[in-house]
Amino acid sequence: MEIILSIKNLFYTVEDKNLLTNKKKTIIDNISLDVIQGEILGIAGESGGGKTTLIKLITGIIKPSTGSIKINIEKNNINPVQILFQNNGQILNPHRKIDDIVGEAIKLRDISLKAKELEVEKEKIFTAINFPMQYRQNRGYQLSGGQQQRAALARLLAVKPEILILDEPFSAQDYESQKNLSALFKNINKDLGITLICVSHNLKTLRKLCDRVIIIYKGKIVEIGKTEDVLSNPKHSYTKYLIKSENYDLTHKELMTRVE
Repeated sequence: MEIILSIKNLFYTVEDKNLLTNKKKTIIDNISLDVIQGEILGIAGESGGGKTTLIKLITGIIKPSTGSIKINIEKNNINPVQILFQNNGQILNPHRKIDDIVGEAIKLRDISLKAKELEVEKEKIFTAINFPMQYRQNRGYQLSGGQQQRAALARLLAVKPEILILDEPFSAQDYESQKNLSALFKNINKDLGITLICVSHNLKTLRKLCDRVIIIYKGKIVEIGKTEDVLSNPKHSYTKYLIKSENYDLTHKELMTRVE
């Protein structure tokens, strides 16, 4: 198994504005992690626990305080790690046609493509994500939320990332939409050979989608392993808490005290 991403002893600290002293607040606390090429890795944990900070560190949006992040692939002028944000507006220009947005992204990757070759590349991407022909000439603001998400995904796939990070892709979606989206991500992983990292609160969806899962609590990885092993036989008290919460099986005491 080839390691595509290696994280060693990662820390990220910020000034604690709630204190009058010069103390720092630790957001990411000594995380070490290897990501295997071609896998789908899930990341779960509480809001504010460090999940979003971790993926921003991986993509280079922010820099670590200490530690290392090594991407073991040949790099060019385009970041090999792309992220599908929960807010698709960060990727799509609402006033531009989707066909133009995707075409421009392909040209960023390969400026030498001729017009016919460009059309072939666009068709491959739109077909891969099941994006209907009738919406390709629409502008971003003319699409529904689900259509915008797929259009944003097409924009990212156009630059052929080696790693694609999915930031809460299933939020505010009904069961059928979650099921269809999960199947789409599996196809992208298998057919395009892209390594996926999926951040989600939805443990049921992660169970069906991911090969492995990590549980983050207070900036630390408290549990990691094959998805079925972790979610069927959790070892850490916080993992057990998440699973019981997902199943609406928490006692009043557990709701009030959470977990330490």
